[in-house]
Amino acid sequence: MTTDARRPGAPGALQGLRNAKPPRTIVRESPKPHIDDEIADKRENMATNDEPGKAANGNAGSIARRRPPRRAATVSGVRITHPDRLIDPANGITKLDLALYYESIAELLLTQLRDRPVALVRAPDGLNGERFFQKHPLASPALRESTGDPPMLAIGSVRAIIEAVQMNAIEFHTSNARGERPDRIVFDLDPGEGVAWPMMLEAARSTQALLTDLSLTAFLKTSGSRGLHVVVPIAAKYDWDTVKAFSQAAVNHLAQTLPQCFVAKSGPRNRVGRIFADYLRNGRGATTVAAFSARARAGLPVSMPLGWDELDELPNSAHWSIADAHRHLDAARQAWAGYRRSRQGLTRAFRALGFEPPA
Repeated sequence: MTTDARRPGAPGALQGLRNAKPPRTIVRESPKPHIDDEIADKRENMATNDEPGKAANGNAGSIARRRPPRRAATVSGVRITHPDRLIDPANGITKLDLALYYESIAELLLTQLRDRPVALVRAPDGLNGERFFQKHPLASPALRESTGDPPMLAIGSVRAIIEAVQMNAIEFHTSNARGERPDRIVFDLDPGEGVAWPMMLEAARSTQALLTDLSLTAFLKTSGSRGLHVVVPIAAKYDWDTVKAFSQAAVNHLAQTLPQCFVAKSGPRNRVGRIFADYLRNGRGATTVAAFSARARAGLPVSMPLGWDELDELPNSAHWSIADAHRHLDAARQAWAGYRRSRQGLTRAFRALGFEPPA
């Protein structure tokens, strides 16, 4: 085997020592996240159209240039005030970057939001400021009150998504029901202190195995934070108490069968070194972050659907962000292709867990 490592100009070839800098000033460089090219190009075009001859404001990677801050920009017909306001100062991500991300994936996000009660996580001062949940309508013509109990927000259009971003929303969370009865069950695998990532992968596989034994098909997504979400679409014919009781019984079974991995009690003290498969997400009024939603965390990671065959290659739950989510969208669509057609009953699953199914 030969190598061209010494050939001048070859990759990895030593070209000599640089004497332009004192040695003590040279440090290892770490790559910064960059906004997806599609978003970067649109942002650059906005900057050019806004003030001809001036380049885009500073942002991570390919759009890191300087220009005076703009007072407003328009995205999907919505006026975005303070578009250059930093949401994530560490990575240079602005309010406009987030708005453009949501505009670019709005149709996918709407498959998760439409007809469901929605709650927002708002951060008016960015990641370094206060964050809070918003469940009730805002002063916006596109953001309405949902039907259902309890009523929350209803978001059914691209404009409504962008208006929420204009009001400093970062995260979109949804209820398990599109009407009065839940049509999905969510197992939120929430790691406690000291849980390594390989254990999370094992927990997801074990949850899938249990659900398969219960004759239920489950779908997978990252939480965009530290955990994983296992989602089971069901027929909307069971009441909230029944669905919550089933999910609790399934979690109890996991904790009894694999006590070294799972715990059935919530609270940080109870899950040190173990994982709480949070069945409380299945109660009335509870919400879970929607697939394709950004998270209010450094880098603005995204909750992303993925296939079970992709799990072993997943390095962490914040693997995709608004900077590169577009690279995985085709795979995400394919992974959840059967989701909307899957409306499963729980009769056999109840009996397998030793319970008489509800009438």
